[in-house]
Amino acid sequence: MKRILIPTDFSENSSNAIEYGLQLFKKSKCLFYLLHINPIPPYSGAGTSIRSSGSELQKAYLEESKKRIHALLCKIEERNANTLHSFKTIALYDFFVDGINAEVEKNNIDMIIMGTKGATGFKGAVVGSNTGDVITKVKCPLLAIPEDALYKRIKEIAFPTDYHMTYDMKVLDTLSAMAVMNKAILRIVHISIKGEKLNEEQESNKEFLHDYLRGIDHSFHLVRGNRLETSIQCFVDSREIDMVAMVAKNLNYFQRILFKPSVEEISYHTEIPFLVLHE
Repeated sequence: MKRILIPTDFSENSSNAIEYGLQLFKKSKCLFYLLHINPIPPYSGAGTSIRSSGSELQKAYLEESKKRIHALLCKIEERNANTLHSFKTIALYDFFVDGINAEVEKNNIDMIIMGTKGATGFKGAVVGSNTGDVITKVKCPLLAIPEDALYKRIKEIAFPTDYHMTYDMKVLDTLSAMAVMNKAILRIVHISIKGEKLNEEQESNKEFLHDYLRGIDHSFHLVRGNRLETSIQCFVDSREIDMVAMVAKNLNYFQRILFKPSVEEISYHTEIPFLVLHE
């Protein structure tokens, strides 16, 4: 059984992420954890004392959250008759990332699904600070669902890489499982900015990927261009890519695609889910 955590703030954006997750895993036995966090203000210096104080304000926040998340679950169960799916609800009063990390560890979460705010193109879309924090600070695969993304079967998954890193089996297992579940083709793409050829280490890592993916429909692509973000955007559009996957350890390489000057603001295509893989 897959254990999937979906944080929600009761917005349309987060509701869309829930719907996408239910559709994506409609043929899989899953336990979905619906989580709402009443965030402790980041400027608060009280930390643990606030978490455990049991103040009337904290109790009021949690009581209201429990009511709203229960109402959300009722709506989901009315629309979703999938007997493979079961649900648990969680309401917390905590720092946002701390709360996510605690639930991931406690419940052995396999994947986090979060809604994101979008704009136009790789350069324009911004995930936002919460999702950015979770991507960079929580060691769990995360599927970011743009607010404009409507579910359709995943046919092609782009996996950009510079081949400069060895690949952890946990990362590749998650990537290949996503491809197999959707009967999708993996498009492994390398962007050559200056027309440089792969060195010996890169060729070795590429060959390892090819060997690992035997039995899974996949192909390797070389794209030449002057700008990394533009080249990726063109590849995604030309191939009608349905999902982009990337290893978190490789985020520095794709900084111009994923990060604005503020590291916490992550950007990518407005309608394509983005899968971040952690070792």
